[in-house]
This record gives sequence, C-alpha cells and structure tokens, in this order.
Amino acid sequence: MIFLRKILFPISILYWLITFLRNWCYDIGLFKSQSYEIPIIAVGNLSVGGTGKTPHIEYLIRLLLNYKIATLSRGYKRTSKGFVLADAATNAAILGDEPFQFYSKFPNVAVAVDADRRNGIAQLQEKINPDVILLDDAFQHRKVKAGFYILLTTFNDLFVDDYILPFGNLREPAFGKKRANLIIVTKCPLDLSELAQENIRKRLKTNLAVYFSTIVYDDFVYNENGKLEVNALESPKVILAGIANPSLFFNHLKKEQDTTLVFPDHHDFSEADILKIKNSANNQLIITTEKDFMRLKGKIPNKQLYYLPIKTELLSQQDDFNATLLNYVGKSSRNHSVHSE
Repeated sequence: MIFLRKILFPISILYWLITFLRNWCYDIGLFKSQSYEIPIIAVGNLSVGGTGKTPHIEYLIRLLLNYKIATLSRGYKRTSKGFVLADAATNAAILGDEPFQFYSKFPNVAVAVDADRRNGIAQLQEKINPDVILLDDAFQHRKVKAGFYILLTTFNDLFVDDYILPFGNLREPAFGKKRANLIIVTKCPLDLSELAQENIRKRLKTNLAVYFSTIVYDDFVYNENGKLEVNALESPKVILAGIANPSLFFNHLKKEQDTTLVFPDHHDFSEADILKIKNSANNQLIITTEKDFMRLKGKIPNKQLYYLPIKTELLSQQDDFNATLLNYVGKSSRNHSVHSE
C-alpha cells in the first residue's frame, strides 16, 4: 500500500491543484456559496473519515437541546435517494447508519439526509422550521456557507502530518483550516498534559481556538432488551467493528481469549458476512459499535448482540467551548427573541 501511494504521488499534485482552484473560486466569489439566517453548524475534517464526527455531533445535540434541532447528513451508503426525513418507517438502510443512530437516540431531533445540502436545508426550513441545523461532514460542501465551522483532526493523525489524496488521506490542502471557526483535536489520551496540548497548538500553526477531546466509553453494553456491565463480560466473546479506526475500540474491550472481526467503514453486511460472524461467535456474545449495531440488529439474535456506546468529552476549556457555541446559536434574532421570553 505504501509503495502504491508513492507511485500515485504525481496524481496527488494534480488533485492538490484541482482542490486549490475549486476553493479559490469559492473564496473569490466566482462559485457561489449560499448563506442562511438560521444558525448552521458544520462539523467536518480535512481527511478521509475516522475523526469522530458522530460523537461530536451528539455532543452538540446534548448542548443545544433547549433549541429545536435538525441534523442534516449525506446518508453515506443509504439505499434511498434525495431528501429523507426520519420517521418510524425509516431504518439504517434508508437513512445511513449514523443518521439512524441520531434518530434512535434523540427522538425529539429532526434527522434528515440529502446529498444536496442546499435542498436539504430548504426542505428542513419548510417542513420543520428548526432553530439550528447541524451539518454532518460538510466541511468541503462549499455550495452551502455555514455560519460556524468545527474542524476535527485526530491526535494520532494531525492534518499537518498528512498529505493530499491519494498519496495521503487529506481531501484538500491543510490550509483549508482557515475556513474553520475552531479546531478540535479528537481521540486524545485522557491524561494529555497542558504542555502537550500547547505543543500541538504550535504544530497546527493557527490563531484559531484549539480544543482537545477524548473518547469516554460507557460502563455497560446494551441491546434492545437490556444491558450488561462491561467489567463483567465473560470471555471468549467476539468484538466486531466496521469503523474507520477501530483500534481504540478493540483495545478497550479485548481480552486474550476474545476474537476480533474487522469490516470496512459503513460496511453493508451481506448474508455471507452474517454467517461468518455467527460462526465466529459460536453462540457467544458479540460486542460491536453503536453504528454497526444499527446495521446488524435483526440479522443476529438479539440476546447475543450488544453495542458499546461512546461519548466525547473535552479535556479542558469545556465551559469556554460550550459558551462559544451557545452564543453563536443564541445570537440569532429569532432564537434570541424566543428564548429570552
């Protein structure tokens, strides 16, 4: 793979030029970005997947629950087309696994998918009239100009250490960071020191506010019937993940006798995959991620299949971060008038 990427380096130069010209055309107004009066927060990254967008969207949902929230995602690998607003008839296949996870966890939040973000926003304004829209993975969607951009980058793979596709994993050059309002370094060690944080800020070479978040695992695994304490889980068991970077998930759960199964991110589990999983488990417990559970439930006996929820927490300056986002949403003339009464 490394050798192949080196061969593809000349293509990376071309890709860099194309993305640079595209962004430049938007920056000077040759290509038009549509702005909105409603507060819109876009969460995204410069690299391809694995930075933790889903738990950060969920963090924002919990922070903004006093407002009428809508989320808008592309709905990666969904079977449906166009705009879809989640309801009781939708599932992970129709919405995509991550939007369906939002819908399952936050029933009072309007969850929609549309590859055309402009149309999706228009549909949400017409049908829902939300106070705030959270755009999932929309940092490169320049046709829409969000009011606030949160740029994510992982602790173990900072965008300043990466290269443009296909030689590296960046979707666009690192100077795309200038469109962000703030940066979050995700998946940090819980004990990351203030000195280490400051060193990372210097490496990112930005005047933007930089925050640091970590993954917090639940003490229990869950399914639709109940929960089991993580520390009481017996081995051997099967630990399964179809996410971009599953190493942290495996490291948290795996014991010596356990079996791990790895699938591609957003994997559509086939009948052959299900048979492989069942055979590997041999009636033992199967522990998976919340996202994978959305696609696996109903295909594996419920008594056997559990998921481990995660949350994201900021290591420091959480009050400052929360106040920044609440101030942005609250300063909307509409939101100010409604929530100050």
